[in-house]
Amino acid sequence: MKHNRSVPPVTVVPVLAYPDVRAAVAWLSAAFGFAERTRIGESHRAQMSIGTDGAVIVAERRGGTPAPGDGVTHLIRVRVEDVSAQFERARAHGARVLEPPTDREYGERDCTLEDVAGHRWQFAETVRDVAPEDYGCKTVAPWPGRPGA
Repeated sequence: MKHNRSVPPVTVVPVLAYPDVRAAVAWLSAAFGFAERTRIGESHRAQMSIGTDGAVIVAERRGGTPAPGDGVTHLIRVRVEDVSAQFERARAHGARVLEPPTDREYGERDCTLEDVAGHRWQFAETVRDVAPEDYGCKTVAPWPGRPGA
């Protein structure tokens, strides 16, 4: 897997929606022992780690992520070597396309798909290494064991 300082250094990254990102970060830190790694705006998103290889993205609840009981409340992000190939494979097997492969300012290329049960999956590949500060975010603490963090 390519190195990019702007993303968690793990393969599977759940993206969980909360009504208050800062409150969720505080609670997850206190109750579960997560550590905030990257803050993306004051209330937009936060990347958090737990242990040596666990990660989660805490995201504000908006458009695609209604309140529990009202529809989608999560997205599972999976880092892969080739997003285009993953996209084509999933589409060939009937995945519903929510967003085709798209290049992001933070050095990732991703696509979002829905499986046969309505779960949302985002597949991402690193296309370049980008520091969070290069696109307006803040590194709160480096990811454990990451060079150049």
